[in-house]
Amino acid sequence: MSVAHVEFLVEEPSMETFLRGLLPRLLGEVSFGIRTFQCKTDLLEKLPQRLCGYAAWYPENYRIVVLVDRDDEDCLELKETLERDAWSVGLPTRSRPRGAHFTVINRIVIEELEAWYFGDWDAVRAAYSGVPAAIPQRAAYRDPDAINGGTWEAFERILQKRGYFETGLRKIEAARAIAPHMDPTRNSSHSFQVFREALAELVGQGT
Repeated sequence: MSVAHVEFLVEEPSMETFLRGLLPRLLGEVSFGIRTFQCKTDLLEKLPQRLCGYAAWYPENYRIVVLVDRDDEDCLELKETLERDAWSVGLPTRSRPRGAHFTVINRIVIEELEAWYFGDWDAVRAAYSGVPAAIPQRAAYRDPDAINGGTWEAFERILQKRGYFETGLRKIEAARAIAPHMDPTRNSSHSFQVFREALAELVGQGT
C-alpha cells in the first residue's frame, strides 16, 4: 500500500519553515501537513494526547513523523519516550512495527536544526555568501552532530562574524533562506541522513 499523506509534528516554527522548503523534494507527490508546537517541552507534554486523537481516525496509508531535538538529553532515553507514547495509544512505530505495518516514525535531530545546516555548508553559503567556505574542514565543525557548545550558538557566531544577524540569529528567516538550496543527498549530518532515508522508504525511493 502506497503512502498518501505524512503528518509532521515539530517543536518550533523554524523547523516548520525549513521542512516546507525541503519536503516537496523528498516526498514528491505525497501530501504532507506540519503541526508546530511552542517548544520541545510543549510537544512532549502534548504528544500522547495528539497521538491518541490520530489513533481514533488515522487511515492506514497515512504516516506520522515526530521530530524532536536531542539538545543535551540522552538520545536512547528520548527515543524510548517517543516510542512508548505511540505504542500506548496503539500506533505501531517504524522501530517497533506491528507485523510489517507502522504508522509513526520517531526521529531525533542531533543536536538541533542548525546541525543540518552545518551538514550542507554549500546551502548555507548559497544563502549567505560571505561565510567562509572552509568551515566543514575545521575540526570543530567536521562532524555536524558533534559540535560542542551548542549548534545554533556556533552557527550564529560564524554568521555574525561576517556581518549577518548582528542582533541575534533569526531562526525562521535563516530556515527560509537555506532550505531551498539544500541538497538532501550531500548532507553530512548522520541524523539528517537517517531522517532522509526514512522518508525515501515511505515514498518508495529506497535509500
